[in-house]
Amino acid sequence: MPKLSLRDLDVRGKRVLVRADFNVPVETRGGKFRITDDTRIRESLPTISYLREHGAKTILMSHFARPKGKPVEKYSLRPIGDYLHSLIHQPVIFSHDTIGEVPAKIVDHMESGDVALLENVRFQPGEEANDPEFAKALAELGDLYVNDAFGAAHRAHASTVGVTKFVEKAAMGLLMEKELKHLRDGLEKPARPFVVILGGAKVSDKIGVLKALMEKADTILIGGAMANTFLKAEGIPVGASRVESDKVDLACELLDTAKRRGVKSIALYQDEIAKAETILWNGPVGIFEIPEFAEGTIAIAEALAQSGATTIIGGGDSVTAIKQAGLADKMTFISTGGGAALELLEGKELPGVAALSDKN
Repeated sequence: MPKLSLRDLDVRGKRVLVRADFNVPVETRGGKFRITDDTRIRESLPTISYLREHGAKTILMSHFARPKGKPVEKYSLRPIGDYLHSLIHQPVIFSHDTIGEVPAKIVDHMESGDVALLENVRFQPGEEANDPEFAKALAELGDLYVNDAFGAAHRAHASTVGVTKFVEKAAMGLLMEKELKHLRDGLEKPARPFVVILGGAKVSDKIGVLKALMEKADTILIGGAMANTFLKAEGIPVGASRVESDKVDLACELLDTAKRRGVKSIALYQDEIAKAETILWNGPVGIFEIPEFAEGTIAIAEALAQSGATTIIGGGDSVTAIKQAGLADKMTFISTGGGAALELLEGKELPGVAALSDKN
């Protein structure tokens, strides 16, 4: 059933509670907080801008890191609020509490076009427990709810699922809509040849994706440490390289399926990529963070950039690799979700999407 979009809502003068994904990589040096990749923040800007331009009172909320249900100063969202202020050139009112009197007073004094940010939802034990009382307290801060946190859509938490039960309407934001369009709808009937590149360390992380995409892809290229398990399954020595011994039988099964379907997994990635009309890449094919081991990953990124195909980067470390290669602007679509992207590609229903209001 199609879900409500932000564009379906009348937001003028309304308090709109927006679940964003500001869980960005950061580093702290000499006491200074620095965001090392602001992709998720920038990708939230179209939804924030839409709400401001349409006269809404925008109340943003997000998780950040893993504070385990209690306040941890280094995981406060205040620096994120400051950074957002620099991007939208407008004050972002920060609430040092997530629920209760402090945010309630802030929201009461907001005017149309204002933007506020609540403290880290994971400072509250009720968030990850999807506690109804916490969800209800969040919902009391808004008239309408918008979920724009694709990266957290696979989590059935209070701010992604529970809150929807206590608001009049719950809709997807512009980023959520874009993610679903490319990762779900766009790959339903891809232009062919459809090439899938899967990397990363563990076969176990990608079992569902492998099985699902085996039915859709023309070619599957497997790289990174994950490939070692497949090599061992074919009796090829891998020395001391990482292998998931308990997944060798599964690798044999997948290889048999691949052979029956005529699917190829070969070393000449560039040749396969050059033939493709649609390419999905999830997972680096080496320890790209170390220059000596980055050659393969960078070569794939360059091949994608030159392919002329529709190129979809399925979240996680692949995005970091593409950015490190300086080729992000050459890709058709880059997902902001890691686990959420994998679950969607696997064909699973995302709780954060399923909980939204149906269009009818």
